[in-house]
Amino acid sequence: MLILVVNCGSSSVKYQARDTSLPEAEQVLAKGLIENIGTKIPSHTEALAIMAEDLKEPLHGREIQAIGHRVVQGGDIFTEPVLIDDEVLQKIDDLSPLAPLHNPAHVLGIKAATETYPGVPQVAVFDNAFHSTMPEHVYRYAVPEEFYEKYGVRRYGFHGTSHDYVTGIAAEFLGIEREKFNAVVAHLGNGASTTAVAHGKCLDTSMGYTPLAGLVMGTRSGDIDPSVLTSLMMRNPELTAERMDQILNKESGLLAIAGDNDMRAVVNAMKDGNERAKLALDMTTYRLAKYIGGYHVAVGGMQALIFTAGIGENSSEFRALTIERLGALGITLDSEANLVRGDDPRIISTEDSAIPVLVIPTNEELAIAQATEVIVASA
Repeated sequence: MLILVVNCGSSSVKYQARDTSLPEAEQVLAKGLIENIGTKIPSHTEALAIMAEDLKEPLHGREIQAIGHRVVQGGDIFTEPVLIDDEVLQKIDDLSPLAPLHNPAHVLGIKAATETYPGVPQVAVFDNAFHSTMPEHVYRYAVPEEFYEKYGVRRYGFHGTSHDYVTGIAAEFLGIEREKFNAVVAHLGNGASTTAVAHGKCLDTSMGYTPLAGLVMGTRSGDIDPSVLTSLMMRNPELTAERMDQILNKESGLLAIAGDNDMRAVVNAMKDGNERAKLALDMTTYRLAKYIGGYHVAVGGMQALIFTAGIGENSSEFRALTIERLGALGITLDSEANLVRGDDPRIISTEDSAIPVLVIPTNEELAIAQATEVIVASA
């Protein structure tokens, strides 16, 4: 099946055209990124028209058979991929208060795709769906019941498509039935999250009501005492809710401590003796190791620790710094294996490590295409 995978942001569209009838290594026929929507490009409709034009040559006139959309927030409503109709689209839009930077853009992208490819079935694949298996005592916050019932305040989690995908790959790679597989997955990019996987399903995850919670990230603070926010806002009238949201999401994390949100630059600065860069890496690896250790306990003993996404797959230095903090678990790193890079799953721990450490390249577009094919074929 020729599937178009679309990830619409507020000002950009990332896309891939995949032929799922081909071997995985040969499936991507075209891909691209269209930016500056709302400035140089008036709307998502124009952006998708540009995309459709760009796809003509590499697709050699073949027709798109289905479209799979990444949708960040499905709330409590969508716990698996779903065929998009008017009712589904309205519900995605209704969930916008839970993801104000993402869901409105997804809605615009779906509408634009409908105009560009009329009659082609579209599927929504939700970023938080994998986390829908969290039990209530895990996803609830200890706040008044009204917050949950009226505003939907609870832990949702994100990066679910990636966490789900690499969990399956790791279980297969290690020869363990997924239903019997316990692991901790660290999806580390500019946005970062960890997930506790018990019996192949999500038990807990570090992101919460929004993607701000959990780990120290590129520009996000991660976990912080809520009273810091209320105290500062009461003391400084310029720190409005909107301004505080901007600071915590766009001006914190590695950027705030090291002056740069690019992990490669921070690691290089640390090697050059920059103390701020060292502090940033100490904070980031400590927070990550703390989550890994806690989730190891939560799942009753992980059978694997998995690194994935941009930093997780490519920063051997960051992986090594994190593993150093996990020595009490009997985890030891093979320094030579850790330096190897590639597109295949690999083990980077020593043979006598108490817990194997894996690097599994994520492929969210492939996962979305696979889910889209299943939904459309069964419709």
